[in-house]
Formats: sequence, C-alpha cells, structure tokens
Amino acid sequence: MYSEAFFEDDIIKIIEAGLACIPEGCQYAEMVRDVVSWYKANPTDWKATWELCQEKYRRNPEYQKNSNGGIDVKKNGAYILIGMLYGEKDIDQTIIISTRCGQDSDCNPSNAAGVLFTTMGTSNLPDRFKENLDQETKFSHTLYNFPKLLDVCEKLAREYVVQEGGRVETDSNGEEVFVIPVKTPTPSPLVFSWDPEPIANSLFTEKEMEKIKHLAMVNIQGDLNQRFPGWIIAFCGSDMQPGLRETYKGKNNVLLTHPLSRDMPCVLTRVVDIPNGKKTVLKTQVSHHNGGDWLLVIRVNGSIQKEVTIGKDTVDENGWLDVEFDLTPFAGNKNVKIDLENKANGWAWEAAYWSDIRIENL
Repeated sequence: MYSEAFFEDDIIKIIEAGLACIPEGCQYAEMVRDVVSWYKANPTDWKATWELCQEKYRRNPEYQKNSNGGIDVKKNGAYILIGMLYGEKDIDQTIIISTRCGQDSDCNPSNAAGVLFTTMGTSNLPDRFKENLDQETKFSHTLYNFPKLLDVCEKLAREYVVQEGGRVETDSNGEEVFVIPVKTPTPSPLVFSWDPEPIANSLFTEKEMEKIKHLAMVNIQGDLNQRFPGWIIAFCGSDMQPGLRETYKGKNNVLLTHPLSRDMPCVLTRVVDIPNGKKTVLKTQVSHHNGGDWLLVIRVNGSIQKEVTIGKDTVDENGWLDVEFDLTPFAGNKNVKIDLENKANGWAWEAAYWSDIRIENL
C-alpha cells in the first residue's frame, strides 16, 4: 500500500493494490475483502464494521488458529483499513478511528496515517506532524537517528529500483527521477501459520550473512573471548540480541548480555589464583538500557559478595558505572571462582552492557 500511495490517492485502489500482493486464499486476504465490503455496505458507521470484524475474526475460533492470546494480524490489519476507509482522507479522523479500534493502537494508526501521509507528500503535511520530530536520538538497538534512517532508506530504495530493472535519471530541470518498471504482483505460495512448512532458503546475500550475529551460545562465547579473554558465559538469554556492539554510550566494543529468564541470570565466570603480597581488585564498567535497569551480583566461590543496581539513578552523567570489588581477602587461594551475574530487576530491558572487566594486581 505504501508503494501504491506514491502514485494513487484513492483509498480503495491503494487497498486493492496491497491485496493483489498476498495469496488470494489466505484468511488475511479474506479479511481485506470483508472490510472493504462492509465499508461499502455501511460507509458512515465504522463501529458497525468493527463489530462485524470482532464477530468473525475475534470470536470465531476458525479465524483464531495459532493466535497469540487473541493478538492476531488479521484484526490489527482490519483496524488499519477501518481507519483508512472511514477516516475519509482526514488525518485526525484516520488516526482517531484506527486508535479507537484497539489492539496494537501504536502501529495500527501509524500505518493508517503513514499510507495517507504518503499520498500527500511531506511538503503538504501540517507542521504539527513534522516540527517536533527528534532529529538526534538514536532508535533503540540501532545506530540510526531520524536523518540517518532517511538516508539509508533512500540508499536502499535506489538500489532496489536498479535491481528490479529501473534506473535513476536527471530531468531537464536537474531533478533526479526514479524510472520504475511496473510489474504484476506475484503472491507467494499459500502456507498456513498453523501448518507451516520448513524454513525456506535464506533471502540474505553472503555479504549480509557475514554481518549477522547468531544468538547461539557458541557465538556469544566467541564475542566474550574476543572482548574479555578468560571469562566463560552461561545462561545468556536471546532477548535484545546479545553480543558485541560497535559503540554504546560513547564506548567502543561493548558486550551486551541478557538474563535467560526473570529468575535465571546470565553469568560470566572466571577462575583465578589470587596472589599473596598484592592488592587484587576486580574492576568492571557497566551500563544499562535507557528503558530499564538490572542487578549486578558479584559472587566469589558461590557466595554473594556485592549487589549493585545498574540504572539511571546509579550511573554517571555518561551513562556508566564503575563497580570494583576487593579480592585481596582471598589472597593465597587458588582456583577462586568469580561470577558476575546480569540479574533481572523486573522484566523490562534487562540487558547488561559491559565496557570493561578486568582483574588487577596492584
């Protein structure tokens, strides 16, 4: 629908263009046809169409197969379409209606308005939708702020136009023009979510695959070996994509870990000999995700020695906290086991960010 919206402002035609891209026999396509039909039968009462949608796509178990607790793409897709159709190209009404439909009331109105905005063009949008956009903050788990995101989207669009047989030309006024070949959509084969087939061949190129960090423990251990040799990782959960980050809050090569569950922390372990006659100190520098905090637990030979909450109230102005622990009382002991636990403190954005882990003999 977004692609069509660059060239078309008729909402029905935009929806039909999207419908042509998905398998005709799937329940999602059936939902699209239903919503358009219900709208045409009753174009002034969006609540009536919403109720029809609830009756068929929420209450009928035949349309809730493999549903995640009632959250289903068909209902959310329907609420996007209801906003687009009954909003009648009015920005505020499109957003309000799609929001009031419920379910994922962040992305649904965003998509309904996003398609409508595309038909209008940025220059024609009211300033209130543009003037307060944050141009500096990076999106979570990415290196992109808003301007950089636009840059990479443009880069990918240019590449894709050429890849699909189009070209980028300069017109008589010196303006760049995308020459885009028109192709008939070819829907993918119909596969039901409740009866899936084996994973198909990867769509990533070899170059792209080289950049992908798999979440298997062996790869996390490899990142740990690279950044903090001598330490072993266990019980690292897959949330928030653990592994090395090129940069985080001004630090380079930061290791991200995440608890396996609410009750099972991710654990970094090292076994060392503590020498006599020297002061031995464990030094770490850690941070947190801006949306949460976590508990750093330091154990020696299984016994808790120190617990520190790592969050906005404990880190410095740069977002980091230096945590030290004196190992000197264990001097003369061999095979001393040190555990650093990334323990959940609630269950929201519980990742630990490790900039430094070292043991110093002073």
